[in-house]
Amino acid sequence: MLKIKPLRDQVLLEPLKEERKKGGIILPDTVQKERPEKAKVIAVGPGKRVDGKLVPVDLKKGDIVLFTKYGPNEIKVDDKEYLIAREEDILAIIEN
Repeated sequence: MLKIKPLRDQVLLEPLKEERKKGGIILPDTVQKERPEKAKVIAVGPGKRVDGKLVPVDLKKGDIVLFTKYGPNEIKVDDKEYLIAREEDILAIIEN
């Protein structure tokens, strides 16, 4: 079990791999140079303090989100890649 607890308004993300097709051909991950911009929220920090009051993060565990390409920091835990982003780097929640 992953034991990382984000601080302040940080969010722990698991990148979602998207299958890319070009002309009916599926490109493997090794060809994809760009980092995915869609991820699943794994953990959320408590929020940040503004004028002494805690402002909670608007995201929750399990949300699928879009984020700015170069905003999050990459980390590796047990040979698995994760991203840590500030709430302001999250652009949208994808609703089903």
